[in-house]
Amino acid sequence: MKHIVSVSIGSSERNHSAHVTMLGQDYLVERIGTDGDIDRAIDLIREMDGKVDAFGMGGIDLYMAGVGKKYVFRDAKKIARAAQKTPLVDGTGLKSTLEYRVVKYAADVEKLPITGKPALVVCAIDRIGMGVAFEELGCRVTYGDLMYALGIPIPVHSLKWIYRLAPIIMPIATQLPFEWLYPTGKGQTTQDPKASAKYARLYEDSDVIAGDFHFIRKYLPDRIDGKIIITNTVTSKDVEELGRRGASVLVTTTPEIEGRSFGTNVLEAILVTLIKKPVDDITEKDYFDMLDKLEIKPRVVRYAQP
Repeated sequence: MKHIVSVSIGSSERNHSAHVTMLGQDYLVERIGTDGDIDRAIDLIREMDGKVDAFGMGGIDLYMAGVGKKYVFRDAKKIARAAQKTPLVDGTGLKSTLEYRVVKYAADVEKLPITGKPALVVCAIDRIGMGVAFEELGCRVTYGDLMYALGIPIPVHSLKWIYRLAPIIMPIATQLPFEWLYPTGKGQTTQDPKASAKYARLYEDSDVIAGDFHFIRKYLPDRIDGKIIITNTVTSKDVEELGRRGASVLVTTTPEIEGRSFGTNVLEAILVTLIKKPVDDITEKDYFDMLDKLEIKPRVVRYAQP
């Protein structure tokens, strides 16, 4: 049995383990959260280095690459260095093209009413593929990068502006403590009512809400009636909560494994063990040929409407 461990700087309340079989290979998949403690994440990786088959790095991206240049996060680089023997991936190798395919799958295969609709992508700089797909579908897209990550109350309505802003913002942002930019630790499981009211209008004006779940949840209003949610990592509790608040459909970019959708970093870690190449030699085509071979499809939850 192969052992995949996702070490996350997110909340330990979201920890989970599951068994899964892919191409006849049995896997134990674990997610271990450190509640925002980067030093603890480093220690865990060092302890297990060489003893597990692949690491996923969760709760933080090693770098942003969807805007034409790699911008490496200082805090993530420190974590990644701890893995000297076991391959470590953060999901970036998959994310952009995978999420592009998921949006198109939701519209074309699942026939969800997305084409031409207003859509909110809470942060696009690490999910360029989503933005590209929505714009190709003729959606009226609002990008929340400045608002959600930096607290600057300015919506962006074109990927062209994301590409223009990246060289200005990212060299600075990647050197900041990651917790200033993104919910970590307890910030992933608590919600400030004032924060929910802050961007409620953005949710109300959008038929589709997409992007990182922790950003989505941080500002989630009490009611999201009829909304389509396209996101990544959710627990069974998250799925139930979205239903209670009135969502019509939930689409996750990774499949369900024993009641939850693990992060893209976990899926990439599993693929690394199946492709059997050094991580630096794996191409995007390698990943997607393997996804097709495994017949990996998005998870789609349709909620009963009142």
